[in-house]
Amino acid sequence: MFHTDQVDGTSTTIRHTWSGADDVAWTELGEGEPLLLGGWWMSHLVHDLEYPPIRHFVETLAGNRRVIRMDPPGTGLTRSPRGAIAVGRHVDALTAVLDAAGVDAATVLAGSSGAPVAIELAARFPERVDRMILSGAYLRGTDIAPEADRDALVDLVRRSWGVGGRVMSDVFFPAATPDEQHAYLRHQRASGSSEAAADALAEVYAINVSATAGAVRAPTLVMHRRGDRAIPLALGAGTAAAIPGAELRILDGSAHHPWHGDSRALLREALAFAGADPSELAAIRAPEERGAPRGEGPISDRERQVLVLVARGRTDAQIADELFLSVHTIHRHVANARQKLGVSSRAAAAAWVTAHPD
Repeated sequence: MFHTDQVDGTSTTIRHTWSGADDVAWTELGEGEPLLLGGWWMSHLVHDLEYPPIRHFVETLAGNRRVIRMDPPGTGLTRSPRGAIAVGRHVDALTAVLDAAGVDAATVLAGSSGAPVAIELAARFPERVDRMILSGAYLRGTDIAPEADRDALVDLVRRSWGVGGRVMSDVFFPAATPDEQHAYLRHQRASGSSEAAADALAEVYAINVSATAGAVRAPTLVMHRRGDRAIPLALGAGTAAAIPGAELRILDGSAHHPWHGDSRALLREALAFAGADPSELAAIRAPEERGAPRGEGPISDRERQVLVLVARGRTDAQIADELFLSVHTIHRHVANARQKLGVSSRAAAAAWVTAHPD
């Protein structure tokens, strides 16, 4: 079952699959080896792509990967009954999405509260996880902060999402400029109600996979920023120590979410571990980097053809019909052209083609 939502002029197909307890919303972007991007505490498949840092992060991954995303139980467009959600239901949702996507096994990239869920998935269903990449990870939610602090934050978010969201932004993205903080707060509020946010935050603190981490057999990379205030570095290091053979990469910065701060460094580490070739890693740009071509050569004739149609206001689905290609192929041409041109949006790439005709 599926329906289509429009995101910034592109066609995003939101599908739903039944996990046994939840009607799980999922979508995909790009082509290539499958990469399952685990959800986070307030995921929303549509609003996430309206938020530039997440959009840049996802589109970079989708440049050479088939990125499969989902809204976990209790969040976003996933339809869930009210009540506590144990980690097993999150794992069931992930496996249901893999089944619906026709994927036997995938690289799993998960951050924050998605990390312990990915660990549980890899421990319970080792055949479904080729490799695992974690960011801002922890094993046991009660280790994040003292009980009184945890209870106070959940209560604050439930009573006042505006004030609670500002507190969360100070912790998750402490180096944000005023404009960045405003955009982040707007995205948080758009992603769900105060009740949904408080319930999801309580689940973050309730997760405990410390007893199963040792059963993981997939090659694992654990990345953690040195100044992360949301999940202390010690918890990330403890996660790596608990997973047999896991590699730990300590990155500079204080942003908790992987798409904030120096996302380029984190993406390069993640994609290198996932087997990306050097040219793919060299093409990764920071969100703020725009302007001149990257010196990798001009965009291809097909990429130019696609961008000309983007500039004319065509959706990806319309371009696919006109050129007799798949929507996924159109996504990939746009993403590849963006990387070559060093721009962070399809609109900027289309503008470059308009300004540089044949």
